[in-house]
Amino acid sequence: MTQHQPGFDTYRLDDRYDRLTGRVFLTGTQALVRIMLDQARRDRARGWTTAGLVSGYRGSPLGGLDLEMWRQKARVAEAGVEFLPAVNEDLGATAILGAQQAVLDPGCQVEGVFSMWYGKGPGVDRSGDALKHGNAYGSSAKGGVLVVAGDDHGCVSSSMPHQSDVAFMSWFMPVLNPASVAEYLSFGEYGIALSRFSGTWVGFKAISETVESGQSVELPEDRAFVQPDFTGPQGGIHVRLSDLPSPEIETRITHKLRAVEAFVEANPIDCRIYDIPDARFGIVTTGKGHLDTLEALRLLGLDEAACRRLGIDIYKVGMVWPLARRDALAFVTGKDEVLVIEEKRGIIESQFKEYFYDWPGAKPRKMVGKHRSAGDPLLPWTGELGPLMLVPVLAERLSRFFSDEGLADRARALTETPAPVLSVPGATRTPYFCSGCPHNTSTKLPEGSQAASGIGCHVMAGWMDRQTLGYAQMGGEGVPIAVAQRWNGGRHMFQNLGEGTWYHSGSLAIRQAIAAGANITYKILYNDAVAMTGGQPVDGPVSVQAIAQSCRAEGVTRIALVSDNPGAFDLRDFPHGTTLDHRDRLDAIQRELREIRGVTVLIYEQTCATEKRRRRKRGKADDPARFVMINEAVCEGCGDCSIASNCLSVEPVETPLGRKRRINLSSCNKDFSCLDGFCPSFVTIEGGRRRKPGPAALDMGALRAGLPQPAIPALDRPFDLLVAGVGGTGVVTVGALITMAAHLEGRGASVLDFTGFAQKFGTVLGYVRLAPRPDDIHQVRIERGHADAVIGCDAVVCSSPKASVHYRAGTRVVLNRAPMPTGDLVLNRDADLRIPEREDLIARTVGPENVTARDFNAASERLMGDAVFANIMALGAAWQQGLVPVSEVALKQAILLNGVAVEKNSMAFDLGRVLAADPQALA
Repeated sequence: MTQHQPGFDTYRLDDRYDRLTGRVFLTGTQALVRIMLDQARRDRARGWTTAGLVSGYRGSPLGGLDLEMWRQKARVAEAGVEFLPAVNEDLGATAILGAQQAVLDPGCQVEGVFSMWYGKGPGVDRSGDALKHGNAYGSSAKGGVLVVAGDDHGCVSSSMPHQSDVAFMSWFMPVLNPASVAEYLSFGEYGIALSRFSGTWVGFKAISETVESGQSVELPEDRAFVQPDFTGPQGGIHVRLSDLPSPEIETRITHKLRAVEAFVEANPIDCRIYDIPDARFGIVTTGKGHLDTLEALRLLGLDEAACRRLGIDIYKVGMVWPLARRDALAFVTGKDEVLVIEEKRGIIESQFKEYFYDWPGAKPRKMVGKHRSAGDPLLPWTGELGPLMLVPVLAERLSRFFSDEGLADRARALTETPAPVLSVPGATRTPYFCSGCPHNTSTKLPEGSQAASGIGCHVMAGWMDRQTLGYAQMGGEGVPIAVAQRWNGGRHMFQNLGEGTWYHSGSLAIRQAIAAGANITYKILYNDAVAMTGGQPVDGPVSVQAIAQSCRAEGVTRIALVSDNPGAFDLRDFPHGTTLDHRDRLDAIQRELREIRGVTVLIYEQTCATEKRRRRKRGKADDPARFVMINEAVCEGCGDCSIASNCLSVEPVETPLGRKRRINLSSCNKDFSCLDGFCPSFVTIEGGRRRKPGPAALDMGALRAGLPQPAIPALDRPFDLLVAGVGGTGVVTVGALITMAAHLEGRGASVLDFTGFAQKFGTVLGYVRLAPRPDDIHQVRIERGHADAVIGCDAVVCSSPKASVHYRAGTRVVLNRAPMPTGDLVLNRDADLRIPEREDLIARTVGPENVTARDFNAASERLMGDAVFANIMALGAAWQQGLVPVSEVALKQAILLNGVAVEKNSMAFDLGRVLAADPQALA
């Protein structure tokens, strides 16, 4: 163990877009933006006058693309790229078609519009007709289209897993499958070039594990594409005005696919990893499965030298459909065995089988993939692959040819010990409504009623004992109810529907419910932001008044509006008969509406609490000089205030007189629904200003001077560090700082944060992988039982099955033992987090000597006046303990680059170091 001193160059965050050579740190989302910027630069260098268009609809794992486009608004505009957030995915696809057709207008001012459509997997599905027609009509020769599908293979933040490859195939659309963020740039360039040549639109897989990760990336050189020798049909293969309905449209697709084949043969995107001419054993991989394979081989001790010695080669497929026949068959021909490894369905394997039938001389002696043989499964077509899943499969197949290598024994050693799965009863860390969230009130139901959920934050009512059931796809809300009522006597139900979903497609569901004669009340939850994916505005002009007028136009006769601020509305702006009430009357109004036969609408208006907090910080919204506190001497701990408010800021507090309640003023968003409990212990302060405690008077220079330098682990192999914490508390920042520090040092670094719904105070796991070089990092997720270290920002998360499955004996842990409320503490006044029990369980799993636990929240409040710095304190403590193999200089530079509360975060890091090295110095 040695302390290393970095020699990193100066780096700005803007370099991720501005640098043309060298290394940058990019997330998958940022790489998608850079694809468009790079294409604009290349076209200008060629003397072309082109423009760019990005359109589609947000949805995890592509929930932040629109936010990044807006952040880079000036840079994007300077490149001539326009961003058009669409009302929904299929209209976004139709807009992309318009961009390709623009050049057919003699008055068009550009030579082509290179375009990117984006949407999550279900958005691909709902846009099938638009994407199919777009691909059939084609792209322009200096335009080109990338169709970016956010595929959630593991159902991290979706209603079900999805894989878009098969849909693309059914539309005869080529599909690219990049394996990493680094490949996004070269694959994006390739896809646009392919689209321009062939006239097809080109699918681009962006799976959660890649697009939501960040990595150190070596910028690729611009590729010089070879123009294939290809003669198209009369009329060409690009977009044209003459495509009226006829069979000729389908016929032209065959010519386009011939052009695709010609382009791919002239400009291969598949590659042989080792290119061993006489290799006996071949492995065919693609996308994330390729990285999983490389890591599995590394775990088995099969590096490049070993593979060359044994005769094991790998063929990495870049375009999964149509499979590059010439090069793919050349690789497998003559092999003793070929193993095809692909996540989800066996698309590549199926194409090989088709090719073997037509070109039988190109067959290997044996090929396996999803099955060893008929009826004998080998690799699953469901779920996700992982290196440890592949280890026994590779050992089994390779041992048939290389029996002296002891691969079976290595595989057994790697997999025979099951990963720990910790579970402590009493409370779990599930996503929950934010403090003061409108849905805390709006999703309540009168006794005896039921509701159906929908896409949006309000879906969380489904696990809050609120008689809220499952949901349909976007645009189908309430339709299952309308049909089921034909056989249940027409029993009334409520249907929750966010205003963003209403604008996307939900208004059509209301139309269908009316047409079907449904007995349903639509609760349109107007929160003034798309809160689930980052607080974006709804994509167009939508207002409470417009929704009400639209519903009346559709035939809804009874419309009720409730609000936390009814004085902001004038009933003259609403359809005749609309009623306006304070939200306090929600229960009575719902009771009235459920007695009215037919379709009724209740619009619940209240601004998203998180968005309101943002606006208050920016001075764009009124921040009332009003605060609520609880007198613990009077509080009886009954929990009625939690029942009334459903609010996480109403926290339990242990006192000598038992458990009481308190208001966490740091997280309180001033919804004040907790006052509905009518409790004498509540104290309301009007006209005051909260006096926040300031930082303690500390001699930071003296404290730093007395700190010993830790023993930093030598980074001679991939180092796996898990950051575990609570969504919405800044836990993602910890992983971002570590990976940026490693990037500054010239090391390989990746971070993957699975958030989705977890950003709503649920479990967030940050997978940080560090290595000597970027190429040393294969997959971005940490495997089961492989975490070298854990920065545990929350004891509940750290003792959960999701986090603990990565532990092993010897994993070093810095743990925050602060009791942070979960939804269970709101729903059950007697729920117990059992922090000591959780800490003990973790210690018994990894070894007591490997755990350091502190209440970093309490230390942050006492020393810095706010618990918000607790996670950075934990980072400082972990670094001092030798859990983070990057230098202090690099970490401090990363904090500076982050640009948020730089001095305080730097101080928090130092205080965390002191807490780890000499806690008595801060007593």
